[in-house]
Amino acid sequence: MKLQDILTKELIKVPLKGREKNQVIEEMVDVLASASRIKDRNQVLKAILDREAVMSTGVGEGVAIPHGKAEAAPEIVAALGIAHTPVEFDAIDDQPVRLVWLLVGPPHQTGPHLKALSRISRLVHKRDFRERLIASATPAEAFGAISHEENSFHET
Repeated sequence: MKLQDILTKELIKVPLKGREKNQVIEEMVDVLASASRIKDRNQVLKAILDREAVMSTGVGEGVAIPHGKAEAAPEIVAALGIAHTPVEFDAIDDQPVRLVWLLVGPPHQTGPHLKALSRISRLVHKRDFRERLIASATPAEAFGAISHEENSFHET
């Protein structure tokens, strides 16, 4: 699975307006709702916030990957938010985040959900890729950086 399969330019928000973790999560869920990629905004928001309450999805190095499963998501979908001002996210390295990848899918698609999480994690592990995304001024520029990275990424 490639991120390009579950992410489009319309699902990328530059810049994020929220300044707090829950505001940013809500903003990202709204991106999915505005694009008609989910059936019930509140159900998806609750699923993401419930997952976040278990343990922060701030994975370090300026990246957060809030995720969850909800019947309101007919298929796995991702959204990306790029913050010009770093957002405190209770990350494992205690650093604020600039890149917020939101991932949501239906409860019965655990395998693809985990594959998408893994794909995001592997790609954002590369510093130059993170820096290109953070420097993106538009959704098209960010999507181009993702496409370029995925097209040059070799599965092992």
